[in-house]
Amino acid sequence: MLNVGDKAPEFLGIDECGNEVKVSDYKGRRLVVYFYPKDSTPGCTAEACSLRDGMDTLVAAGYAVVGISADSQASHLRFKEKQQLNFPLIADVDKHTIQAFGAWGEKKMCGRAYMGILRTTFVIDGNGIVERVITKVNTKEAANQILENR
Repeated sequence: MLNVGDKAPEFLGIDECGNEVKVSDYKGRRLVVYFYPKDSTPGCTAEACSLRDGMDTLVAAGYAVVGISADSQASHLRFKEKQQLNFPLIADVDKHTIQAFGAWGEKKMCGRAYMGILRTTFVIDGNGIVERVITKVNTKEAANQILENR
């Protein structure tokens, strides 16, 4: 997993509308890159809606937000429209960006181990350097969690 002080990978991926998204697109601003397991699931919806609802405060504090999962562009577009999300969602179906950030690993549910996306939030400074890594994400308070301890 990327750590504080590491350079973030430049290429983030293709968003729900087919646009290429890069870290350098946000030069001079703090960028929140959050990885989540699946569109339209309860925890992922709570996290996305917390970020949507906190967007004015995040923007005022100098942040931009990008969400990334392995879902398709079509799935992201449906999720974004249904939840009225105000930030891009990257479709990383081949998991290159997910793995580059280290957000792919072993998870456990009901005593069964499996590989999946680790819910993780990275805050990247205006020069592309990882400033914070949040691994214990509170999905209902994701926006506030980013703003605290900055």
